Parts: sequence; C-alpha cells; structure tokens
Amino acid sequence: MHRYFTDQRHEALRHRVRDFAESEVRPRIAEMEASRSVCHELSRLIARQGWIGATVHRAYGGMGAGHVAKTLIIEELSRVSAAMGAMVQASQLGVAKIVHFGSEEQKKTWLPAIASGDCLPTIAVTEPQSGGHVLGMSSTAVRDGDDYVLNGRKIYVGNSHVGDLHGVVVRTGEGSKGLSAFLVESDTPGFRVGPQQPAMGLHGFSFGELFFDNCRVPAANLLGREGDGLAVAYSSSVLYGRPNLTAVSLGIHQAVLDETTKFCTERQRYGKPLADLGNIKLKLGRIQSRLLLGRLSAYHAVHLLDQGLPCDAELMNAKLVNVESALESARDAMDIHAACGLFTDRPVERFLRDAHHIFAPAGTSDIQLLRLGELALGRAQGDWSSRLADLLRLEPSEWPDEDEAADEAPADPPVTVRPEDPTPTVPGQRTGPTCRPAWFARPR
Repeated sequence: MHRYFTDQRHEALRHRVRDFAESEVRPRIAEMEASRSVCHELSRLIARQGWIGATVHRAYGGMGAGHVAKTLIIEELSRVSAAMGAMVQASQLGVAKIVHFGSEEQKKTWLPAIASGDCLPTIAVTEPQSGGHVLGMSSTAVRDGDDYVLNGRKIYVGNSHVGDLHGVVVRTGEGSKGLSAFLVESDTPGFRVGPQQPAMGLHGFSFGELFFDNCRVPAANLLGREGDGLAVAYSSSVLYGRPNLTAVSLGIHQAVLDETTKFCTERQRYGKPLADLGNIKLKLGRIQSRLLLGRLSAYHAVHLLDQGLPCDAELMNAKLVNVESALESARDAMDIHAACGLFTDRPVERFLRDAHHIFAPAGTSDIQLLRLGELALGRAQGDWSSRLADLLRLEPSEWPDEDEAADEAPADPPVTVRPEDPTPTVPGQRTGPTCRPAWFARPR
C-alpha cells in the first residue's frame, strides 16, 4: 500500500473537515436559507483552511493530496451544507484549468494564492444562447497589441460573486480550434458581475452571470495557446467537474440517510418507532443500498484518477449514479417524512432542492448516458484522464504524514504537458498499483 494512500491519512482529513463543518458551517445554515444570498464570510473562512488546494502540488503551496482527498473534503462539507460543498467544488474546478494548461509563471503566480485561500478561482464557459453546446458560444477575444479585448456574457458561473480569478473560454476564431481561454481578474476594467438571482436551492452559493465589455487582459493571461479553449473546458469538466459534483451528491445522500434514520427512530407509530414498520425498513434499505453503490462508484473513479489510469468512463458513471440516486433517495425521504418533510424546520426538503441543482452542471444524466453509449459502441472521444495522466498522478511523496511534513522538502514541480491526440487504449484495460483505500470503509 502506498504511504500516501492510508486509511489513517484520509480518515484524519475526513474528521477534520467534519468537525469544521459542524462547528463553523452548520450554525450558519439557517441564516443562509433565510437570506438566500451569497455567504462571503463563510466562503473565505473555508478557503483559508487550505482545502481549495487539495490537488495543487506542494511546490506551489498546495496540499498535494490528490482527488480522493478532494472528494472527502467536498463530501463532508456537503453532508452539512451542499451550498458550501458546491462553493469548494466550484473553486477546485477553477484550479483545473491552471493545473492542466497554466504556464510555469501562471502557476507560480496563482496556485499559491489559491492554496492559501487568498484567491478563489472560477471557470466560465456556458452562455445564454448556447447552453451546454460549447461550440455554440459567441463571446469573443480579439488580439490588440500585447492584450486581448474580451466581449460577451457568461452564465451559471459557480462562485460568480466570490470569485477573484475567472477562467473564461471565448472565441478567437472559427470552429472547434477557434476557442481560447483567459485568466481574468475580478477587478479588471470592463468586467462586471450581474446581480444575484434567487434560486431553488444551494442558498449561500453563487452561480451567476459575468459580463465583458471591451475587457482588456494581457496576452500573458492566455491559458495554453490560442485554440486550446475547448480542451480547457472539456478537461476541466471531465476530470474535475464530474467528480466534484459527484462528491456534492454523495454528501447530500449521506445527509438524507442520517436525517431519515434519525426521524424514523424518534417518531412513534402504533406505540413503536416508525423504523419498526416493514415498509419503512424497505425504503431505508433502498436509500442505504443506493448510497453504498454511489460511494463505491465515486471513490473508485477518483482513486483511478490519482493513479494516473484511464477513467473518463468511471467519472461519467459516478456522476450519473450519484446524482440520480441522491434524487431518488431524497424523494423516498420525503415520502417517509410525509407532511413533516414539507416544512423548513426539518432539512429534508432542503436536501431535495439542493440535489436538483447538481443534475445539470458538467452534463445532465442524458449526456452521461450518451457518452457511455458511445463508449459501448467503441466511439468514445476525449480520454482526458490518459492525455493528462502526468498531471493527475499522485506521487507517494506528495502528501506527507503530518509528523513528517515539517521536515520533508517539497518535490520538484510537475511538468506542464500539452494534450495531444492520445494513443487509443483498450476499454477497461488497467495497469499499475492497486490497494484497499480508506473510502472502502463506510464512514461513521
């Protein structure tokens, strides 16, 4: 078993995040639900814990802990507040573009600030008229001397109102090779954030609109090369967006089970706990079964990601399974609670509302099924986990034991790799080390 991939390491992290969520996040939920506004203070407090830098190499000030650790962090926060879990997942999604495509200078400039919590990054791709059709976007960037001038509009941008650094994909030319990505600081002239719109769930989290009106950014802020924008968008969505949203769904699902079993134990019917009724046990059993399957698919996928193994399909499937099962279990929980579940003095209705918010980002369930169908037919495209394996693979020395961290010098920074056309791999083929990881055990 690799030294960094131990039960003790991950369980220690899980308990740290859980304790923080209970002491700092839970007391603020009522206020976030009542105000339905962005919780700036709590977002910054969470960022200062260093968890946004879970996948940032230690040479740049990050945890260097990998995607399993990132998933633990998001799950435990989402178990208490899906809004704050979504805040962390959106920020870590914003990390992806710099890790995958940033120059050495961009990494040295931004990753330490992100890891310390001084900078919250976002990624902005979706537009009002094109939606999930990335190639349909119309926002533009035109080269003008040493700058690019951006014009256009982005919507559904996670952390729109708390973000400091926006990774924006816009058109610099025609077709699939005509998209490019830029880093835009939130105080750049010509950039503004639209007013916050109230939403059904995830109260405390922001996912709003960004506007660019002759917004001038230095050419040095180009991520990768002109024409890399589609790769920036897709790789970030597949390798970070899908597993991150999977983790939010998993946290919601665990909260559904926790709250519903508590309700069934305390509530009396016919002189006995509600949990003693056979039909209630069946519903609880379905919730428990879905959760076990969801956790297995989620952590199996990110374990492969940390090993640098092909796992695009596993990441798609994990998002599909966890989003759908969390929604189904939340509906079962509402059935069990009956009229009690309709009132806001109990959190079960919040779980159902929040779960719906995880359905569309990084592809709806239909999108995941279409991609998995293409895989079954041998027509799969992308293979981002193989293309960027060198940037995803977690080395044994990256995440030190706590008692060794002070004495252990940081490793050399990772080499920036440009994604090229990958060598086709046999679907399902796996190589490399395996082990029994911490997530295999059911969290208590």
